[in-house]
Amino acid sequence: MQTAQFASVYGPVKSWRFGRSLGIDPIGSVSTCSFNCVYCQLGEIEQQNATRKIFVPTERIRQDLLCFQPWNIDVITLSGSGEPTLAQNLGEIITLARILTEKPVGVLTNGSLLEDPSVRAELAIADFVAVKIDAVSDQQFQGINRPVQNLTLDKIWSGLKQFRQRYRGQLAIQTMLLSPWRDQDQINYITHLQELCPQEIQLNTPTRPKPLEHQLDARGNHELLQSYPVRSLKPVSEEVLKQFRDRIQAVLDVPVRYPALIH
Repeated sequence: MQTAQFASVYGPVKSWRFGRSLGIDPIGSVSTCSFNCVYCQLGEIEQQNATRKIFVPTERIRQDLLCFQPWNIDVITLSGSGEPTLAQNLGEIITLARILTEKPVGVLTNGSLLEDPSVRAELAIADFVAVKIDAVSDQQFQGINRPVQNLTLDKIWSGLKQFRQRYRGQLAIQTMLLSPWRDQDQINYITHLQELCPQEIQLNTPTRPKPLEHQLDARGNHELLQSYPVRSLKPVSEEVLKQFRDRIQAVLDVPVRYPALIH
């Protein structure tokens, strides 16, 4: 059941990655994800699983979208309170949002369900997809992303490469750096990217604190999120991001972006 305070559409959110973005949350007021990342802006995930179902009916999302007319935004982004590909009506929501708003529709995903052909087919409807890859070793993966049992980094890469074979939209890879990577880790990462041929790489580092408990408001702009207990995470330096960016661009002819850090 959804709480009275829950709205499936939120924002617009100011994003250094996507511009002025209106968010769609297909998951609901209870955070649900196949990961429980140590840096998650939502706080600790309340329900961790990898089982698909309909969390928020498509009609509810249509009604909530209509409340935001006219749509003075750049894009529609599916993200919200967990992993959006867990929503069985993912394809319906993407199609609805594009037809209703006539704006590009994207999905932010951790890629954990991409070995499922139905997920790949639904996700391929989106105009752009950003997939989170924060690790190049299983030890790093388990420590940072804290996935559901039996989910491995090899499965993530396998599903992502299968998705890439059919996807004709804009693919971005998002990578969170909590500390500088070792030389060999950087090499392995770039090798994988050469196989994927994404249109963009987005290097990130913690620029906002993590709530100690799940906070629905954390879906929005981080400058508004100061009313509950948080834990600050130390970002890597801008020089670390720049050096990694330069190394990637020396091999791949694609844009590599990272946020402007405030010192």
